[in-house]
Amino acid sequence: MSLLFFKGLAFGFVLAATIGPMWLLCLRRTLAQGMLAGFVSGMGIAAADGLYGAIAAFGLTVVSGFLLEHGFWLGIAGAAFLFWLGAKALLAVPGPLDAAPDAKPPRSLAAAFGSTLGLTLANPPTILAFAAIFAGLGLSASASYAAAGLIVAGVVLGSAAWWVILALGAGWLRGRIGPRLVRAVNVVCGLTILGFALWQLAALLR
Repeated sequence: MSLLFFKGLAFGFVLAATIGPMWLLCLRRTLAQGMLAGFVSGMGIAAADGLYGAIAAFGLTVVSGFLLEHGFWLGIAGAAFLFWLGAKALLAVPGPLDAAPDAKPPRSLAAAFGSTLGLTLANPPTILAFAAIFAGLGLSASASYAAAGLIVAGVVLGSAAWWVILALGAGWLRGRIGPRLVRAVNVVCGLTILGFALWQLAALLR
């Protein structure tokens, strides 16, 4: 049973560490707004991974069926939001990097959490990927709720561990780079996020 937990832990960590639009978004937010904003954004992703993992592990077919049925429009909404985030990153002008980076109002932190949670959930086919990967990790269809719970908990904690590392690392880097380099990071992240948005839109239209 404990082996399932550690398998889930490793999978969650690797899943989160794989560079993608959410990875870049959290990096940029940490550099722009501080360590806490990046951490909270990462927790939104970890929560979404946990929700989709639970749907796959516990066989919640009613929920997964509904999400997959509306997957096209959810994907369109996610791609549109990625376009907006990419454009925002491209146009962002770095402010003073030494000005209370973590002094953000709770509403801003709630928005940071909600945006990454929503973006990650805007890809319902992820449920199918989780189901396939869980089977590969040794979670069979006849597994107990305890076994399913252990592997889902491992995925959430593994994902959260990566976002803690990213927030700490980018937060440390934030105080050691100037506005010009932050601007360069914004441009690279913005263009890459726009690329992911185009890729998602093309995949949906296919």
